Amino acid sequence: MAPMKTTLDIHDELLARAKRHAKETGRPLRAVVEDGLRRVVAAADRRRQYELPDLRVGDPNSPDPFATYSWPELRDLIYGDSGAR
Repeated sequence: MAPMKTTLDIHDELLARAKRHAKETGRPLRAVVEDGLRRVVAAADRRRQYELPDLRVGDPNSPDPFATYSWPELRDLIYGDSGAR
């Protein structure tokens, strides 16, 4: 994708620091600004990822109390008469 030209208003002190950084690292100002935008966007994406809370109860090392049930038995336990066909 070709670069898009745009105009930004940047606080004078921040622009001066960015230009100084670009000069010190031997990179164009455009590359410094792009790197900064990539970092901000990536951090926002990481914050957006949802993790399910751990709502487990009981001892995780104890045997599974439902392991001996068949699916129809589990269905009956969960739904009672409404799960019967």
